[in-house]
Amino acid sequence: MSSNAMHVAKTGLNAQQSRIQVISNNLANVNTTGFKRDRANFESLLYQVHRPGGAMTSEATQLTSPSAIGTGVKLVSTEKLHTQGSLANTGNALDVAIDGKGFLQVLMPDGRIGYTRNGALSMDAEGTLTTSSGYVLQPEIRIPEEAQSINISTDGIVSVALPGETAAREVGQITLATFANPRGLQPVGETMLVETPASGAPAVAAPLADAAGELTQGALETSNVNVVQELVDMIEAQRAYEVNSKSISASDEMLRFLSNNI
Repeated sequence: MSSNAMHVAKTGLNAQQSRIQVISNNLANVNTTGFKRDRANFESLLYQVHRPGGAMTSEATQLTSPSAIGTGVKLVSTEKLHTQGSLANTGNALDVAIDGKGFLQVLMPDGRIGYTRNGALSMDAEGTLTTSSGYVLQPEIRIPEEAQSINISTDGIVSVALPGETAAREVGQITLATFANPRGLQPVGETMLVETPASGAPAVAAPLADAAGELTQGALETSNVNVVQELVDMIEAQRAYEVNSKSISASDEMLRFLSNNI
């Protein structure tokens, strides 16, 4: 029985170690633009049922509850919590923050479309809007070399002021992708998420249309990580780890007592 208890405590150690890793990643990305905090979800392992509920205890009575012993815990999933982050003004014309639902669409090097809330845009040598890593924004938008200023409206229309023209010229439209289950998106790094069967197919629309959020030029969305809450969670996980470790020590002492006295 003590060896079973050690196994259960070991699963607890693994679970709390995973939780600490998730918390550490959240804290590491506290200043990452558009980052969404992760949460670890756990579930109990199979129970060893010795006697089911309702089992006969005599000819006229039944067991009122089952006799079942748990075998531990496991990490079932991690999910991103897509709550809105604060908007920080930057004054940079190519910085775009999303206020509300939706993701910018980016063409990644492997040909997949990545979805991100990081609106720190740049331009390549041809004037095409890209991410800081050089991944091209989708649909492609090219800024003319002679453009004197760039304006991005709340509904995603990109226009520029050109020499000799009194009216601004529209050069593209930024669209947002929304998902029925954004928590089903798979993170792949660089604040990028990719589509999975759990997320469903993206619904692409202009900002402010079909429940998509609005764009704010000259601002960036900060991480939604709450440092104080993460530290509280870390202390809780550390204490749980210590208790599981003590359970293993207690089981070991019980086995040692048996081996020395029987």
